[in-house]
Amino acid sequence: MDFNNEKAIYLQMADRLCDEILSGVYKADDRIPSVREYAVMLSVNTNTAVKAYEQLAREGVIYNKRGLGYFVAEDARAHIMDVRRRDFMEKRLPEVFREMRLLGINMEDVERMWKDTPLS
Repeated sequence: MDFNNEKAIYLQMADRLCDEILSGVYKADDRIPSVREYAVMLSVNTNTAVKAYEQLAREGVIYNKRGLGYFVAEDARAHIMDVRRRDFMEKRLPEVFREMRLLGINMEDVERMWKDTPLS
C-alpha cells in the first residue's frame, strides 16, 4: 500500500480496512487478518497496525474475540457509510462547490459527467 503524508499511517490503514468492509471483502462477523498479518501485508510496523485496529474497535467497526482475533461488527458497514457520508457532506462537498463556482462549472456539467462515468 502506498501511504501519503496527509494522514497518519494507522488512520490510512483503518480507512483501507473500512474500504474492504464497504466493498464486501469482509462482511459482518467475518474474521479479519490478525494485526501481524495485516502489518506484514501492508509492510508496516506491527505497532502501527495495533493502533489502526484499536481505532476501529473504539469506533465499533471491529471487535475482538479473545484468543480468536478481530471480527467485523454486525453494523460496521452502516456505521462506516454514515460516518463517511457525513464527512463528505460537511467537509468535502462544500469545497467542491466552492471550486465549481470559481471555475464556472454548473450542475448540468456535473450531471453529464456523472452519467458518462462508468462504475469501476
